[in-house]
Amino acid sequence: MMKVEIVSAEEEIYSGTAEMVFAPAAEGEIGVAPGHAPLLTLLGPGEVRVKISNEEEASFYVSGGMIEVQPKLVTILSDTASRAEDLDEAAVQEARDAAQKLFEAGGASMDYAKARAQLAETAAQIRAIQRLRRRAGR
Repeated sequence: MMKVEIVSAEEEIYSGTAEMVFAPAAEGEIGVAPGHAPLLTLLGPGEVRVKISNEEEASFYVSGGMIEVQPKLVTILSDTASRAEDLDEAAVQEARDAAQKLFEAGGASMDYAKARAQLAETAAQIRAIQRLRRRAGR
């Protein structure tokens, strides 16, 4: 077992022990088990899954950030983080639609990088909601 801490700019989202952590690293999803080699890397927007036991798993959404891995401690720091079950699908869909309209409208004053980032973030939130729904339906 290892200690896991997930912290947003506003609050600590999770603190507990886990058998495994899966996170959306910038280069692709990584899995972290107890005794993992030390690592510090960027996270992209997406779902963090914490396998607490064979029967229990918790899901969280992070907007990006950093993950620091030590042999007995995993720390995830993110500007925005929440429990996946707390995400409001209708609000996420609305935000995605607004970002898509902004992106399609374009224009000289358009910040394409910001619009792309908003689209990526809402897509990651929707994937987290859908995964949670699929797991609950099992």
